[in-house]
Amino acid sequence: MTAMEKQKSESPIEGLLEEKRLFKPSDEFRAQANVNDPKIYEEAAKDREAYWAKQAERLHWFKKWDKVLEWDPPFAKWFIGGKLNASYNCVDRHFKSHRRQKPAIIWEGEPGEQRVLTYEDLYYEVNKFSNVLKNLGVKKGDRVTIYMPMVPELAIAVLACARIGAPHSVVFGGFSADSLRERINDCQSKIVVTADGGYRRGNFIPLKDNVDEALKNAPSVEKVVVFQRGEDKKKVNMHKDRDYWWDELMEKAETYCEPEPMDSEDMLFLLYTSGTTGKPKGIVHTTGGYMTGVTTTTYMIFDIKEDDIYWCTADIGWITGHSYVVYGPLSNGATVVMYEGGPDYPDKDRFWRIVEKYRVTIFYTAPTAIRSFMRWGIEYPRRCDLSSLRLLGTVGEPINPEAWIWFHKYIGNEKCPIVDTWWQTETGSILISPLPGIVATKPGSATIPIPGIEADVVDNYGNPVEPGQGGYLVIKSPWPSMLRTIYGDEKRYIDTYWSKYKNMYFPGDGAKKDEDGYFWLLGRVDDVINVSGHRIGTMEVESALVDHPSVAESAVIGKSHDIKGQCIVAFVTLKEGVKGTPELENELKLHVGKKIGAIAKPEKIYFTAELPKTRSGKIMRRLLRDIAEGRILGDTTTLADPTVIERIKSQYTDKE
Repeated sequence: MTAMEKQKSESPIEGLLEEKRLFKPSDEFRAQANVNDPKIYEEAAKDREAYWAKQAERLHWFKKWDKVLEWDPPFAKWFIGGKLNASYNCVDRHFKSHRRQKPAIIWEGEPGEQRVLTYEDLYYEVNKFSNVLKNLGVKKGDRVTIYMPMVPELAIAVLACARIGAPHSVVFGGFSADSLRERINDCQSKIVVTADGGYRRGNFIPLKDNVDEALKNAPSVEKVVVFQRGEDKKKVNMHKDRDYWWDELMEKAETYCEPEPMDSEDMLFLLYTSGTTGKPKGIVHTTGGYMTGVTTTTYMIFDIKEDDIYWCTADIGWITGHSYVVYGPLSNGATVVMYEGGPDYPDKDRFWRIVEKYRVTIFYTAPTAIRSFMRWGIEYPRRCDLSSLRLLGTVGEPINPEAWIWFHKYIGNEKCPIVDTWWQTETGSILISPLPGIVATKPGSATIPIPGIEADVVDNYGNPVEPGQGGYLVIKSPWPSMLRTIYGDEKRYIDTYWSKYKNMYFPGDGAKKDEDGYFWLLGRVDDVINVSGHRIGTMEVESALVDHPSVAESAVIGKSHDIKGQCIVAFVTLKEGVKGTPELENELKLHVGKKIGAIAKPEKIYFTAELPKTRSGKIMRRLLRDIAEGRILGDTTTLADPTVIERIKSQYTDKE
């Protein structure tokens, strides 16, 4: 073998962990599934444009498109010449149908309040707030920043922006004033919609204070609308001629606002995603393609039915909330549960109480949440009646096989299919996931690309890798809900996603494909550790650790090593009642070696009570790397609990 051949054959990431368990859809589930004919994959692959055109017909169009796709890599236009409105598709067409009195949003507030909005209620609220925005001078094309807690008014504000053609930029309520300012200034928002505050674990978080701080240096903002969530308006600092109360503006607003006919390629929203370096990227999504993607995937993957009670636990401040709390479910006429608050307040059974209370049938959450549930113990779900559940889903990062099995056994009662979904802010909608009426699932695998998506795993040179070998995930052809650009920075769009491989989208994730063509996501490629020339995905080591009966959760990073280049360091959270000892540390190292191989054994394991996470539940491995390498900590504004990282830092420093 020549040096070049050897280099070409090298896998970017080692594919190590094996998982053989297979779970087929039950005959009963398959029979009733929205999609249960495997031929759909063949038909979609044969003519992708015709397939996506057929899916786009799920939507209401004021004017049908003239051409399905214009592809000038890396720029795509879908459903060219078509006119539609996202708000009309989510609200008006249900208001005009048998769904008028059907619950659209069932909302539970953290202190215990509850509200139900029917599609009729939602219709009038969205129309009125659309007129509020217009009365404040918002025109088609003006950007509106929304910074709110998880209350129905957040969904109303989103849909009102869509109705009048004003792209919304939702900023997660856990972000700091600095982060908010940066996002406002990048897109030059004209209006900010916020609330006086929101509830989190018994505390009232004063969001309006952050807005005031952010606007000290955000000259584009002319008006601020404030929803009252707290008990006393008098305690809120309102700026004369700039700040207005939501309820006072709504009282004067007309109850009908004509929906703006939007071109299929008109911007629907901007959503900022953090880059590993530099300022956040404003991901641009357009109307026709995005709505086609989220409407289709909600129907097919979540198997949504007329009588389902659907709950996605994500905050609308993230893409999962945009696509699978608001636009996807509502365009399908679903009943959506919205919850403001944490999963462990006032007790660790809060999610299961909500499932029991509203008879939730479809439950979509993050692996980090599932691992927390595992750590707390099965007594909490066992307190509640979860028999209404018929489908489970996971999102946000790869799920460890053992967390998958726990979810299947203790939440799904071994009868609910699990749809493990891979996608990202940039893809707009789910791209890899089982269709639950067709595809057998394997714990830890997102299975196969959905119909109409062409994905693969390739090496450094863009060549497909052998089954079982690790590589880079790529999407080889355009799809309707793909991002169109990074706002105001076309070059960054090309450099970030399209420069590694010619005409293939590179999402930045490592993956492997097994002999059955199933995809196994191995985490971000910047989460790959190079140990003595072996490239090991953090996900596989974390899965091996969580497989041990004492471990609830783990985060694995690479640390510089004089001999190996990098060594593996693990931060481990143990299950309730288990103590971290040197003996257990050694046992865990041996366990990883047995599951994966000696090369993957951690050099050091640190036992920690908590791991640093964002409010959306993602582990911030970047900060753990900063600690391990003795660097100054990077941006910590998105941490749910900033004290966690300080405790780990002091513990790590003490032991070094």
